Amino acid sequence: MTTARPGPAPAAVARRTRVVVRGVVQGVGFRPFVYTLATGLRLSGHVTNTADGVVAEVEGAPEDVAAFCARLAPDAPPLARVESVEAAEVTASGGSGFTIVPSRGGGAVRTLVPPDTATCEACLAELADPADRRYLHPFITCTHCGPRFTIVTGLPYDRAHTTMVGFPMCPDCAREYADPADRRFHAQPVACHRCGPRLRLVTAADGPAPAGADPHADPYPSAGSGPYSGPHSGPYSGSSSGSSSGSGEDPVAAARRMLAAGAILAVKGLGGYHLACDATNPDAVTELRRRKARGDKPFAMMAAELADIEPLALLGPLERALLTGGVRPVVLLRRRLDAPEHRGAVPAPTVAPGSPDLGFMLPYTPLHHLLLGLGTTDPEGPRLLVMTSGNRSGEPIVTDDAEALTRLAGLADAWLLHDRPIHVPCDDSVVRVCDGEQLTLRRSRGYAPLPVALPVDVAPALAVGGDLKNTFCLGAGRQAWLSAHIGDMDDLATQLALTSAETQLESVTGVRPDVLAVDRHPAYRSARWARDRAAGRPVVPVQHHHAHVAAAMTENGLDGTAPVIGVAFDGTGYGLDGAVWGGEFLLADYAGFERFAHLAYVPLPGGDAAVRRPYRMALAHLRAAGLAADLALPCASVCPPGELPLLERQLDREVNCAPTSSMGRLFDAVSSLAGICHHAGYEAQAAIELEAAALRAPDVAEDGRYAFRIGPPRPGTALSADPAPLLTAAVADVLDGTPPAVVAARFHHAVARLVRTVCAAARDRTGVETVALTGGVFANTLLSSACAAGLREDGFTVLRHRLVPPNDGGLALGQLVVAARVTDGAAPGAPPRERQ
Repeated sequence: MTTARPGPAPAAVARRTRVVVRGVVQGVGFRPFVYTLATGLRLSGHVTNTADGVVAEVEGAPEDVAAFCARLAPDAPPLARVESVEAAEVTASGGSGFTIVPSRGGGAVRTLVPPDTATCEACLAELADPADRRYLHPFITCTHCGPRFTIVTGLPYDRAHTTMVGFPMCPDCAREYADPADRRFHAQPVACHRCGPRLRLVTAADGPAPAGADPHADPYPSAGSGPYSGPHSGPYSGSSSGSSSGSGEDPVAAARRMLAAGAILAVKGLGGYHLACDATNPDAVTELRRRKARGDKPFAMMAAELADIEPLALLGPLERALLTGGVRPVVLLRRRLDAPEHRGAVPAPTVAPGSPDLGFMLPYTPLHHLLLGLGTTDPEGPRLLVMTSGNRSGEPIVTDDAEALTRLAGLADAWLLHDRPIHVPCDDSVVRVCDGEQLTLRRSRGYAPLPVALPVDVAPALAVGGDLKNTFCLGAGRQAWLSAHIGDMDDLATQLALTSAETQLESVTGVRPDVLAVDRHPAYRSARWARDRAAGRPVVPVQHHHAHVAAAMTENGLDGTAPVIGVAFDGTGYGLDGAVWGGEFLLADYAGFERFAHLAYVPLPGGDAAVRRPYRMALAHLRAAGLAADLALPCASVCPPGELPLLERQLDREVNCAPTSSMGRLFDAVSSLAGICHHAGYEAQAAIELEAAALRAPDVAEDGRYAFRIGPPRPGTALSADPAPLLTAAVADVLDGTPPAVVAARFHHAVARLVRTVCAAARDRTGVETVALTGGVFANTLLSSACAAGLREDGFTVLRHRLVPPNDGGLALGQLVVAARVTDGAAPGAPPRERQ
């Protein structure tokens, strides 16, 4: 128990009030804040953590008690998020002094776990100060920064309920931890060189565990036992960083030396491992790409400071704020096409080939800062590192040290690891800026598990998302919790990761779902996962694009009493007619939707084969438009010998040719038709490179030849937008030698014009004046910006995503709210209103 200086004896008119504060109020310095506030107002009483939130009782003059209650929310610590303050008068006790009492467990979970936060400036100053006892400590942290969500094992949020439980504090740390006036009061990850954790560098030459070895073998044989064990006595041997490597050299210094020499390292972060190499070394980057079998997918980079990014990419005020704030996501930045190679480090061309953007983040752990160098303290080593998820292609991120030594064998030359366990995997978040607003593409570290406010009440429910970019969502009342990024569900390890993450999120939110929501696709693994675990609970199927539109409505605070025009453009979504949808205009609310218009169907030859080989999609579109596959066209010329006649027969006989209305596949087709991308090594590569090409022709005007033919309306059927005129114009331009960048720019203009035309037609018929732009295609900021500007010019209110991804990473939020209609009187398990 910690006791403050005693306050004055309460007056005869003393008032005592019990206050419950809910929200993100544990692990953020809220109790010392309450202590300081109460003692400053001469109040007696106490404060504690409970599963219900922070609970305080204060006693004193009525005006001081009122001032205390009024200041709790507006004066809260910077990392806190106060969602409610409930006050109730109780009987005065006449006590004196204010105390912070031990946390109390039990009861319903109603508090919120804070996300992981980047190292604060105060800790960075200590990290670089030779006179400070935590000088160069790789795990320096305080109440205002460091790991939170990824180390939590239970509530209330105390050290005993984190993976730091196995690291007893030394006397100095224990004194700071117990002092309400100290910055580290009840900072659960607090540690120093003496009390752990330990850093260790293991090289391939040291003999990491061979394939088939026990993946749970302890890589720290001197550590204690138990699920979250750590060192239990004495300072560490080795350097002042409290670290060790096999050679006795400081692990960070050794790691920097290896990176400078071109090695690939597995580096343990907050929510999992990264694979790191020198981003300016073409050989190292190429080798990492080969080992991960990554194709041409861009790598994210970590820069030592903003000055290392400025010569390479365009930085606006919001980009700077995102890069330097407490979350530290990967921020996609437009390349400087004139980046001077003689000014500082320049990324290797193989870091992000064909992409219009470079993805950067700044260091967010003390270990990252040490690895990149602290100014003149340690100048050797790269200042620009590739930092990509530590996993094999298709597998979830690695978090366990022993598994890292086996699963990342063959990928890494060395492992920079430590013995603070990661309880919750959490990949880096990815964001970009569109029209001066944040656009989140992956919501994970730094954002999870913060809740999303709901505009409608929902019964306790679980929505499991889709099979690509999977995230799931728990919701109850007016709150929804999106999980961190899980991954693609085609791998058993990812499905196991989903199981573990869902169990953990239930435990920290207290939500026990009564309803499950899934995608309508009959073969989705996520849906099968949910049905296998339903245990008699209703399972509500939600159409893919309806969920996208509902997610946009939810994020923008719509209560669903009025419909919107939902423009849902993506690559793949199961349609009500069994076709592959993806170019959809829906009149939608939460209860259901009507399909107002869609892109005209074309065959998808070979399913996933057409996705991986955009030239097949181009040839299918040409055939549907009645255009010849002229061998002078790039998409025909790259077709391997003998494949073109086989493809034509396949299309004639409609063998393995599901019809698709996908806008994503049209982007693929035009990319290949223009000669930009014929083989996709990662999702949306052809579309990304088409956008990159369009950005190189910024002054190209709209071309009226690039247009969609919209069929005449027929009763009971949706409008169809046929791209044949557009394709005819593009073919003519390509054969005439028009630069690919011009074709790409004209195509983007045409799609934006289509959106304006169809939305105007929907408004004419229905009077609806609100448009939601959603789906993975709207990660393309060139298209999103053009559509939004045109629609606003036409008088529409435009809804776009900011904090929830427009791609399938946001799908579960929409599923959750649509499934909530089950509690509004629909029969359990009945689908919402749907109409083609």
